[in-house]
Amino acid sequence: MNTQDAKRVLETALICAREPLAVREMRALFADEIGVDALQELLDELALDWRDRGVELVPVASGWRFQSRPEMREFLDRLNPEKPPKYSRAVMETLAIIAYRQPVTRGDIEDIRGVAVSSQIIKQIEDRGWVESIGYREAPGRPALLATTRQFLDDLGLASLDALPLIDGQTLRHPDFEDLLPQQALLIDDAPDPESAGAAQTDLPPPETDAAAPVPPMECPE
Repeated sequence: MNTQDAKRVLETALICAREPLAVREMRALFADEIGVDALQELLDELALDWRDRGVELVPVASGWRFQSRPEMREFLDRLNPEKPPKYSRAVMETLAIIAYRQPVTRGDIEDIRGVAVSSQIIKQIEDRGWVESIGYREAPGRPALLATTRQFLDDLGLASLDALPLIDGQTLRHPDFEDLLPQQALLIDDAPDPESAGAAQTDLPPPETDAAAPVPPMECPE
């Protein structure tokens, strides 16, 4: 198979895929006859082919995918004018601490934020698929260690934690994180935080949009 035909196969598979394609899956397209280095060259060429279009080919934590460019969001949102639900400041601060200090326990988060962290806050970001327990700290009570997931990176369009923006200072508060991450993925409720005011944390459903929207899959015949 020549290079042009291989690119067509790869491009078709990526456009039709509902999830990012891992390298091993892309190699399976060619019965493992194309090596990792050659596959990377094909992906780089495809990315260049799409560089002037409204859609781009990017690597994320789970593999490679086509997604709309950020500047297209304004227009795509007109197809779905309903605004997604927003997360509270307490949720955003908690997520920021986990992302930059992981693995951390609930107690670690409380020490940094200076207030108690309700179970509902942790549940929200766990239900969104952004955070999971990866073990337990050998301490009284054996508290769970929390860390971010591949889904968290995929939703932010990042290939690894190393791609998180660098920050200055030792304290992670909401204003820092708000400026760092794409607002299409992490919409923030600017209303007063009930938790900080001493009230019970209200239930907030997870947002329905991601940082960069993947291209809807085509109906491809099997």
